[in-house]
Amino acid sequence: MPRVVLLVSLVAVLAMATGDPAVAAARGGGHGRLIHLLFYMHDITGGPGQTAVQVIKGPGPAHPVMPGSHFGDTTVMDDALTEGPGASSRVLGRARGTYTLASLGAPVLSVSMTVALTGGAYNGSTIAVAGLDDISASARELAVVGGTGAFRRATGHVLWRTAKMESRDHMVLELDVYATVPGAAPAPPPRADVVVHQAALNHNLD
Repeated sequence: MPRVVLLVSLVAVLAMATGDPAVAAARGGGHGRLIHLLFYMHDITGGPGQTAVQVIKGPGPAHPVMPGSHFGDTTVMDDALTEGPGASSRVLGRARGTYTLASLGAPVLSVSMTVALTGGAYNGSTIAVAGLDDISASARELAVVGGTGAFRRATGHVLWRTAKMESRDHMVLELDVYATVPGAAPAPPPRADVVVHQAALNHNLD
């Protein structure tokens, strides 16, 4: 075999052995796995069952289109995420983070939150979400910027819509999540009820 051909062959073998990104992409290994989830987030700013509390009264001017609000108002939330839009629907997780009134003239909030999943196939995993929420728009797009567990190194977007107003203090938001995770991302952690059932089965077999 000519020396040049031999060298080219050796380089190709080494590239495949060391997981060269270009080789992986050419073989289809560079593509991620898309996970689609749908939640309803219950943001309750007052009254019984309050889940969102204003922690900073913005020092900026009064907002021209949001009476009683000021530029810089910041709220911390621990909102329930449910399977359906109803308040009694099955809880699948919590949305924990903050939103800040970040526009001097438009009703735009800057959102930073972590979706902590506590039910379903991805129980125990989290999704990090950040972006702008223009509440005057029918649909808003926020970014998926990471996660843990089954969503480690996730990227993607969330289509964010106002589903309905349960009351003056209770807004229901629809979160349509499209998250892409690397092909080698770990499988979702086992559900707690499955673990308990398996432990009981093992005990009965002893």
